Amino acid sequence: MLWAALAYSSGIIAGFYAWRPASWWIAAAVAFFAAGLYFVRRRKYLSVSLALGAFFLAGALHIQLRGFAASLDTSLQSFADQPIEMTAHVTREGRLREASPNEVRESLDVETEQIVTENGTKIPVHAGVRLGVYADRASAMRPFHYGDRLRIAGKLKLPRNFRNPGAFDYQGYLAANGIGALGSAKAEDVQLLPGFVGGRVELWLTRIHSSIIAKVHTLWPPPQAALIDAMVIGEEAFIDRDTRVDFQRSGTYHILVVSGMNVTILAFVTFWTLRRLRLPDIPATLLTILCCVAYAFLTEVGAPVWRATLMCAIYLGARLLYRDRAMINALGAAALGLLVFDPRQLFTASFQMTFICVLIVAAVGVPLLERTSQLIARRWLTGIPMITARRCLRESRNSAWIFASSQNASLAFSASHGRCVWCVAQRWFACAPSNCFWSRR
Repeated sequence: MLWAALAYSSGIIAGFYAWRPASWWIAAAVAFFAAGLYFVRRRKYLSVSLALGAFFLAGALHIQLRGFAASLDTSLQSFADQPIEMTAHVTREGRLREASPNEVRESLDVETEQIVTENGTKIPVHAGVRLGVYADRASAMRPFHYGDRLRIAGKLKLPRNFRNPGAFDYQGYLAANGIGALGSAKAEDVQLLPGFVGGRVELWLTRIHSSIIAKVHTLWPPPQAALIDAMVIGEEAFIDRDTRVDFQRSGTYHILVVSGMNVTILAFVTFWTLRRLRLPDIPATLLTILCCVAYAFLTEVGAPVWRATLMCAIYLGARLLYRDRAMINALGAAALGLLVFDPRQLFTASFQMTFICVLIVAAVGVPLLERTSQLIARRWLTGIPMITARRCLRESRNSAWIFASSQNASLAFSASHGRCVWCVAQRWFACAPSNCFWSRR
């Protein structure tokens, strides 16, 4: 799976930098696939190479059919920097925050339905806007919820990036989230309209998300509650600027980001608890995967959590089918699945950092640890006195397991051999080879 993911990624890069007609990629992919099927029983390695070539061509075709950038409605650009009145509905709830000592701010995402210009012309426009609503601290300001219809009188402006080298691509970030313009309005200029626009499932998820945040804020004071929100459910709206800068300067900002570590902890605790309750493997695995998927929906973080959820599901599925649970295969399958869903993920920093780090650990760290630990255990067992070895084997189960693994006797408990690790240990000490420490003495 790792080689297939690498071939698919190479095809995406080739399709991004070298445009060709789609018919060329389709014809070449079909030819490679047919040739791979023809040589599957004649020349195995040639068939595998042709199959990887088909993955390469499929990746190049996919990125060109999908497009190199996220599609964004730019119809709001003509209404920028002028007072307008728009009718919109909330797509992402906002959180009330302190903008200044005497001002409260709420940031929310809306999708426009209609725009009324200064001369009274009504224009139907459906585009995303990130709206900031401001109010004095003395005045009461109600939070707006998902699906609320609003009539807003304010101004729009286009997002822009700073030209500093290595600066954050804020414009691209908003475009990836479907936001084409920024807006601002006062609380008295926002009117709540009757009706609801949105999906019922999204409404339930949003309410659960908000209820968890409300419960956290009732249990902890505001500074600690902001950190718990960020670490547990991925809500960063309540983290102030000073706390954010402190975590960034200390190099520990990743603690405030929901990532694969959260999914791994949740999966481990859930599966361990279900197995302790004597639940069979299949229901425990399915419930664990279901909990991870539900958590990915609730966090609303996006690709990082879904990558970890997919890898966890592949790992648990391999365990359920009694297959070797190789981390590299799980990594390749997760990467391939995400790239098939959205090939533009390959060019994001989050995708690259996640898979490069995990690949280094899986392909270099784990094999190196296995080889060095076996060598150390073997040298330790051949250099200690026999009484000490027997005492360790008698008093510590861990020593018996180390001995069994170092001598390739992991099948000592199987019914076919009919002997335990202690029997293997006695036989090995009694019949030591010529290069053994005890035979030399």
